[in-house]
Amino acid sequence: QVQLVESGGGVVQPGGSLTLSCTASGSMFGIESMGWYRQAPGKQRAFVAESRDGHVTNYGFSVKGRFTISRDYAKNTITLQMNSLRPEDTAVYYCSLYGTTWADTRTKRQYWGQGTQVTVSS
Repeated sequence: QVQLVESGGGVVQPGGSLTLSCTASGSMFGIESMGWYRQAPGKQRAFVAESRDGHVTNYGFSVKGRFTISRDYAKNTITLQMNSLRPEDTAVYYCSLYGTTWADTRTKRQYWGQGTQVTVSS
């Protein structure tokens, strides 16, 4: 099927920066979007950013202007550059892919990575 492998999480002080990466592999047929979600303790998973076909990017309100998503279409990789990090950015960050596979080229599904922890603390 589809495998998403994330890297780059860690601990950073408020105001610092981190870069997350995610690479997709497997039997992808068409990728409509790749992006990031996050889940803080006791909260629901929330949208962070996405890169859609046609070089369209979207951001959650709380990260707009601080986070930047980029995508390498040839390598099926996305990165999330996170600047000016705040304690409220602390969460597990999940890579997401929305698209189809060779097994079923008509049904779009959302796939998830295992998640990477980002902790912003002094």
